[in-house]
Order: sequence, then C-alpha cells, then structure tokens
Amino acid sequence: MANSSFFEFCKTAQTIAESRGNNAKIKRCAHYFATLENHDALKLAAQFLGEGAFSSVSGQRASVGYRTVALCASEFCKMDYDLVFRACRQATGSASETIEKLFSNIPEAQKQINPTLPDLKQISLWFEELASLRKKDQKNALIQKIWSQLHPIETKYFIRIMGQGSLRIGFESKSIVSALAKAFNQDLNQVRYVHMITGSLGKTARMCASSTLDHAQFRLFHPLAFMLASPIESRAVDDLSQYKAEEKFDGMRCQVHISGTKAQLFSRDLNDISDSFPELLTFFQGLNLPDSVLDGEICVYKDKTIRPFQELQKRMGVKKPDSKILLKYPVTFIAYDILHWNGESLFEKELMERRKTLEDICQKHKIAFTRQFDVANHEELEQAFDDALSRGNEGLMLKHKNSSYEYGQRKKSWLKVKKPGGSLDTVIMYAHAGSGKRGGTYSDFTLGIRVAEDDRYEEEFIPIGKSYGGYTNQELKKINQEIKIYAVERFGPTLSLKPGIVVEVEFDDIQINRRTKAGYTLRLPRFRAIRWDLSPKDCDSLSVVEKMMEKKLQKNLDISLGKGFIQPGYNTSDPDTHE
Repeated sequence: MANSSFFEFCKTAQTIAESRGNNAKIKRCAHYFATLENHDALKLAAQFLGEGAFSSVSGQRASVGYRTVALCASEFCKMDYDLVFRACRQATGSASETIEKLFSNIPEAQKQINPTLPDLKQISLWFEELASLRKKDQKNALIQKIWSQLHPIETKYFIRIMGQGSLRIGFESKSIVSALAKAFNQDLNQVRYVHMITGSLGKTARMCASSTLDHAQFRLFHPLAFMLASPIESRAVDDLSQYKAEEKFDGMRCQVHISGTKAQLFSRDLNDISDSFPELLTFFQGLNLPDSVLDGEICVYKDKTIRPFQELQKRMGVKKPDSKILLKYPVTFIAYDILHWNGESLFEKELMERRKTLEDICQKHKIAFTRQFDVANHEELEQAFDDALSRGNEGLMLKHKNSSYEYGQRKKSWLKVKKPGGSLDTVIMYAHAGSGKRGGTYSDFTLGIRVAEDDRYEEEFIPIGKSYGGYTNQELKKINQEIKIYAVERFGPTLSLKPGIVVEVEFDDIQINRRTKAGYTLRLPRFRAIRWDLSPKDCDSLSVVEKMMEKKLQKNLDISLGKGFIQPGYNTSDPDTHE
C-alpha cells in the first residue's frame, strides 16, 4: 500500500496516539515523513497532523459544524439522533470516536462502506469541495458520499482534521516540528524558526525535505506562532531579579501587523480577526507606521475598567459588528511585545531590548502598553499579585529579562502567576483511557455536579468539566482500582461509572457555555484532592456554580482597573485616558 494513502496516514496517527512517551511518538512520525513518496504528500501529511484540513494561514475552513456531522452519522447508521447517537457520544466523550465505533459495528453503516483507499491529495480535494458548498443538504450528501469510501478509522481522522487544529493524539505542533527535523536531518532551531515565520507546517515540511530552510523569509501579514507562558505552581523562582513583572489581563491574545495604512489583527489560533474589531483596525491604520508586528491583548475597556472576559466574548467571532455592539463593548489593544519593526525582525533580541523599542513606539504613537516593574523579593511578589487581583486582573506575568521571543513554545521564560478561581466537590461520571505514557490507564475523567433536587433535570448528576491531571501516580493507581467497582458500561476506551468517587477539583474560572447541559464549564479543572471520606450526596450542586458565577460577575462590576497598563493616548470609543 502506498505510503501516501490516507489509510496509512490514519494508521500512523493511531500508532502515535498509542505510543508511550514523546520521543517514541516523534520517532514514529519522523519515520513516516521520511518514507512519503513526494513533497506534496509530505506537505499534506504535516498539515493534516498539526493544522487541519487547511493551512493555519490560509484563512480557509471546511465550515462543517459538530451537529451537522452528528446528524449525518445518525442518518448513515439509520439511527435516532436524540435517543441513540447522543447517548453514545456522551458515553465516549468524543464524536469522532463514537462514529468510528458505530461504523465498525452497525450493519446499516457497514452495508454502505466500500473503502477506495484515497490518497492524501484526494482527501485534500474533498475538503476543498466541502469548503465551497454553502447549502447544508449539499454538505450532508457529500459527507456521506465520502464516508462510504473510507474505513471507519479513516472516517474518525477525517472528522478530526476537518475540525482544524489538534488531532487529540498527544502530538502537537512543536513535536511535529521535531519529527520533521529528525526525518530530514535538519537543525531543530532552524526548523522552528521557519515554522514560526511561515506559520505553516506544510511549507516547513517541504523546505525540510528540499533542504531550503535558509530561503525562508519573514513576510508581513502572515501570523507568527505566539510565545506562550508556563504556569508557576508556587511563588518560588530562583532569582526574581532576573524577571520583570506585569499584570495579566483577562482578554484575548492578539498580534497586529502594520504597514503604512494597512493593518491586520490575528488571534492566537492564527485567524484573521480584523473584521471583528473595526475600531482597532481604524486606529492602527491611522498611525501610518513602518512595517511592524505587535503582540498584546484585546480587552473590553469601558468607564476606566477592563470588563469581564464574558463581555469580550460578545465581540469574538462577530464579523462586522453593528454600532450598538461597538458602543456597548468598546475594546482596546494593550501591547506587551514587539516582534518586527521598520524592516528588522526582533525575535532573537533580548526582552529588555525589545521592550525599549516597544515603549518608545507606544509613547510616540499613543498605543496602550503594559506597565512592567521589578519585584525584589517574594513578599513584594505576593503584594503585587494581590494588587493585580484587586484591580480585577487575572494575576501576574513574570518575564525573563534576557529571553528571546520563543515562538510557539511554552517554556519558563514567561511564567503565569495565578490562583485557582475556586473549587468544587464533584463526582466522577466517566473515566477515559489515556494515551502515550498513560496508555492502558484511565487518566481522563468527566466530572459531574449534583442536580438531584433541581426540578430542571431528571438526572442525579450532570457534567461540569473534564480533568486530566492534578493527581499523583499513587492516587491514579488507586482510582483505577476503585473504578472497577463502580463501572456500569464500557464504550471503547470509556467507562461509564455509577456515582461513587468524589473529587475536589480546583479550576481557573467558570465560563458560561450554553451548549452544555449545565450551561457552564470549568476552565482548566484539575484534581485538588480525592475525597474518599465523602459520598456523592456531599457533592456541590449546580446552584452553587450559579452563585459562584453571580458573585464573580458582581465583583467584576465593582472593580476599577487601576495602574495595570499605560495608555498615553486612547484607541477606544471611551475618551478617558488612563495611567
């Protein structure tokens, strides 16, 4: 079978998912890359693994939603969506996993499947065709036609690739970059650099294979991979004098590219968001700056206050917002780094040198920017952290003074200093088998809150979040022993459990999510303690979550920002300046 077949790609992805340890995953992926027959197949393989149906910088999307996929699968299997498919999806925790298993076992689906072993190019053409269709019935017909030509495992990965981004196999972009370097014996740092300035794994793969990495050039209006921060679990840092501190805002990461009267805004997932924030676009277009790239945060800023993230969500994804939305949710951009200025890339410059350039530009052109300051000891750090919270901000960032801009990586040069947003006593509803080094172990858990006394629900518990960590190896071992007692039914890699194991979970935030049964989800939930001393009746209820959200929103309304950033002019509809 040709290595460029989609079936071979899917088998490789599955092997990577099941491999223990990142080095083993990289080795397997590198071997696959090296054996692909041509550069076009290599480009698509790298793209499908890390970016999705289309390159991250293409602006294209397959435009097929979850519900469309789920309804298509129900029709394909001749089953009721509400009574059967939704229950199966809830049990596995994954629509693509559910569809793979249904297609492998339901006779009605198997009768329609006649695999044709398409190559990667054919898969790409199908994605192009899907993206070109506008009517739902046309998309449905094409999706089912495609599925009839795929093995169930191919269907699973086709759906995941169509969704753009990670394939959820424990193998992210930085590991794909490492695999490319290994496959073609290229310098890893150079491969990382090329990926950063092109924004495309596919292009990077082709340049690795053809040994043309040195031909890569930075191009304006192509988003760059963002530098990411690592969480700091304690306040312990070896030498605080090596860091600058700044307050962390509850906003949306944004990269601004400017050349004269042209400007574009990009989100952290490298999408063009210019249309959603026309007032920012107008502001930057009016500056008439030389070629430049700024890194920073978009926040709703009104009445001298950075408003809650929930208000910013009203703007996110809204293309061409009307005057009412612009007036109700005015935004500002707060800069905290500069990556390119006047024809020169600054990625390799140290933070303090980049910072000097940034401050000079922001002061001259009245662009808001973060206030950086020194912390001499841990007492000052704690006080600064508390001050940030009192101003309604998320916490602090610590940035190493000598650090370069480590694009697309999460290292220790930038550290997030935050406190948990709260904790809840929950019950484990589902246990999901892990992958990689956790293969063969149930390590991912769907957690539920109590609604037994809530007239709105018939169930005793409903999901509130999914946790992947926070426990020790010993605790995980004990959980895996105990869940055998409470297991009700197995759905592939997922166990449905009757209420029994209570977990105190801490989280960064509560977010409104109308697509869930609870109406809320927890942001970054992790185990704080396994409460063997509690019974499911002791779990917190949905009403507790609702009260926590009410308290949070009220607190945000009561807080005025203070000195979190410096705004020498203004770039919002709010005429107030702020220092």
